[in-house]
Amino acid sequence: MKMTTDIPPEITTPDVVDTSIGTLNFFDGVPTEETIDTVYDYMDRARAVQAYVSTVPGVSQFAMRQGQRDIGATKVNQILIWDKLADSKSLFLTGNSSTIYTWTYTDLANDGPTVIELPPGMLGVVDDMWFRYVTDLGIAGPDQGKGGKYLILPPGYDGEVPDGYFVVRPATYGNWIFMRAYISDGVDKAAQGVRDNLKTYPLSMADNPPEPEFIGMSGRGDYNAVLPNDYSYWEMLNQLVQEEPIGAHDPETRGLLAALGIAKGEPFAPDARMKAILTDAIAIGNAYARANTVVPKDSDQRIYGPDSEWVMAFANKDSTFLVDGARRYDSRLWMHYNAVVVTPAMAVTAPGKGSDYGIAGMAKGGEILDGGKTYKLTLPPNVPVKDFWSVTVYDPQTRSMLQTDQTFPALDSYNENMQQNADGSWDIYFAPEAPEGQENNWIQTIPEKSWFIILRMYGPLEPWLNKTWVPGEIELVE
Repeated sequence: MKMTTDIPPEITTPDVVDTSIGTLNFFDGVPTEETIDTVYDYMDRARAVQAYVSTVPGVSQFAMRQGQRDIGATKVNQILIWDKLADSKSLFLTGNSSTIYTWTYTDLANDGPTVIELPPGMLGVVDDMWFRYVTDLGIAGPDQGKGGKYLILPPGYDGEVPDGYFVVRPATYGNWIFMRAYISDGVDKAAQGVRDNLKTYPLSMADNPPEPEFIGMSGRGDYNAVLPNDYSYWEMLNQLVQEEPIGAHDPETRGLLAALGIAKGEPFAPDARMKAILTDAIAIGNAYARANTVVPKDSDQRIYGPDSEWVMAFANKDSTFLVDGARRYDSRLWMHYNAVVVTPAMAVTAPGKGSDYGIAGMAKGGEILDGGKTYKLTLPPNVPVKDFWSVTVYDPQTRSMLQTDQTFPALDSYNENMQQNADGSWDIYFAPEAPEGQENNWIQTIPEKSWFIILRMYGPLEPWLNKTWVPGEIELVE
C-alpha cells in the first residue's frame, strides 16, 4: 500500500498473548469473544478486590453500628457501656479490659444537629461512617479534659449555630461517638461517673432532653460488631452507600463501586456471574488482609525493623494513612481489619500523653503462634508509661478477645498479684495451662488455635517513643 509506514511492534498486539489469566486471542488486535469474557471477568474481580481493600474502614464501622441496631439500640441517647469492663463475650475488634468503653452513634439525617454533654476526665473521639477522624473528645479534645458541650452538625448544614458549644462538622450523617473512662479510682466509680454525667440528644430537644439509656454490655454475648468475610460484605457496603450523603466519598471510589453495581439511589442486584465474582473477590481480599496482618506489606509498620515481630497500627505513626499525599492502602487495611478508633491521640509522639500500641502476631522468627504450646514475653524493667500498661490476647479469626476460661484474657500494671522479677522485669506466659509457679503471670490459650497480642502503653514516655526501651519477642518455651 502506498501509504504504508513502519509500525513499531510495541504498539501492536499479537494474535496470541500468554498471560497469568490464560491465553488471550485476537484477530488483528480485535479480541475474540472468549478473550473479552476473560478480561471482563478479570477486571471486575480486580476492581472488586481493590474495592474491598478501599472500603474495609466503612464496612467495619457499619458492622459496629449494625451490631448496635441488632440489640435494639437505634437512638443517639441509647449508649452502650462496658461498666464491668469489656470481656471476651462480645465480638468487636481488639477491645481491652483496662478501661471502661462507652459509645453510641448519631443519626443526623433524622435528628438534625446533635449534642454531646461530656463529663470531665474522659478520653474519646468522633469518627465518621467511613471511619475517618472528625475530632477528639475530652483530654485530647478542645475541652482539654474539663468536659463541655459538643454540637455535631449534619453535612451541608447552614442553619443557626447557638453559642456555648464545641462545633463539629462531619461529612456523614452517622458518626461514632466513642469514649473511654480510666479506672484508676475503681471500676464502679468510673462507670457511675459516666452514667451520671454523659448525655447525647438532638439539639431540638435541648430544653427537655431525653434521659440517656445506658445499655450494660459486660458479659453480653449477643453483640457482634465484626465485618463479614462473605458475600454479605457487599450488601453491608451497599446499605452504607445508600444511607450516607453522595458527597461523603471521592469520585474515584464512587466510580469503583458503581462499576460493581453499588451506587447511591440505585438497586444493588448483581446477576449470577457478578455475584460469583464478588464472592471470589471477598475470599481473595480477606486472604490478603490476613497476610497483611501478620506480615505487613508496608515496612513502616515494623516498629523495630524486619527482624522483630512488633508492628504498629498506624504505619510510621500516621493516623491519616498518607505519605507525601499518597494513600497508604495497606496500612489503612491493617488498621481497620484488626482495630477501631482513628485519632492522632492513638499514634502520639508527645511523652506522657495519649496512648501507643505494639502488636505481635507471630513468635520470634516469624513462627505462627500455636495455642497448644507455651510461650513467654519479657517486658524489661521500668516499663515507660505515666499511666499504665496492659497485654491482651486476641483470636485471629475474630480479632476479638480470645474466649477461654478466663473472664479477661489480659494482664496489666493494675494487677497487684503479678510477680515481678528481681531485676524489675516482667515475664508473661501464654499456654493452655499455667506453668508451675506462674499462675499470676499467665494468660490462657487454646490448643489448635492461634492468637496474637497487643501491648498497650497509656501515657507512653520517652524511652518507648525513642525505642531505647524495647519489649522482648514472644518466645517458645516448650
